Amino acid sequence: MIEKAIFWNIRSVKSQKAFERLRDLNRKHKCNFIALMKPFQGPQELEQYKKKLGMENLYCKCASKIWVFWEDDWKGEVFRESGQHLTVKISKSNVEILNTVVYAICDALQRLELLEELEQFAEDNTLPWLVGGDFNVILNEEEKQGGLEFTQFEAMDFSQCIKNCALIELKYSRSKFT
Repeated sequence: MIEKAIFWNIRSVKSQKAFERLRDLNRKHKCNFIALMKPFQGPQELEQYKKKLGMENLYCKCASKIWVFWEDDWKGEVFRESGQHLTVKISKSNVEILNTVVYAICDALQRLELLEELEQFAEDNTLPWLVGGDFNVILNEEEKQGGLEFTQFEAMDFSQCIKNCALIELKYSRSKFT
């Protein structure tokens, strides 16, 4: 089972402070799985970051908008991917888990397509499922600072998707605004 994971919209892994923070977090928490959204680096850079993180496995998706890394003792395969998400099936011994990494498009209609895809996937899925990433929508107005106005309808759609997929929202443990 994946015990510790990082899902981070890093917005440029090339920034030394961002990568150093990621590396420090991984050293401190010994993560099994790391997903980065918007690393702003080409796939040619993946090998060096994989080595620096101490991970053996990686996959890059969507013109490098999603990178995933996982430990060497886990076998991983791309299970499903679309323009807004990537699902990797990770297995070790007799344990399998699906990890879906989301980097949603800002457009509300396209985000609805993503939520519908996730709901359809959930109907057929029988494996443990970890979902994380940047959905570009929030559940509560208190989670927002700046930018476009909070939209209750979008929050309701997102909340309904979480419920329909039988997902549980994990709480954050540091800064509310990342």
